[in-house]
Amino acid sequence: MGKIHRVIATDKAKELIAQLKASHGELMFHQSGGCCDGSQPMCYEKGDFRTGSSDVRLDMVEGCEFWMAKDQFQFWQYSELTLDVIAGRGSSFSIEIPLGFRFLTRSRIFTDDEVGDLVEVVGGE
Repeated sequence: MGKIHRVIATDKAKELIAQLKASHGELMFHQSGGCCDGSQPMCYEKGDFRTGSSDVRLDMVEGCEFWMAKDQFQFWQYSELTLDVIAGRGSSFSIEIPLGFRFLTRSRIFTDDEVGDLVEVVGGE
């Protein structure tokens, strides 16, 4: 099993996730493919967004599943995603929006050495 995470979080994102967990319980993320507010990570109470066979779980971030569509993953499979937070209201259904913040992802390409040691991606059901 790989040791290098595909999704990591900034300190600001970790703080907001902790705040949201305190008020909403378990959470999950799904990287939007462009609807609503561009391609941003959407945060939901766990189970409020139904994943299926067309989705993959990239990683766990702060104890939360992080999902993406399989076809979108084909473009991102060699990228590390960093979950971050900025002030401002997005136009999405993500649960942080009413607090005046929105999650976003930043990316970088993995090195050749890192690619061989990535956490395993899990297919949806």
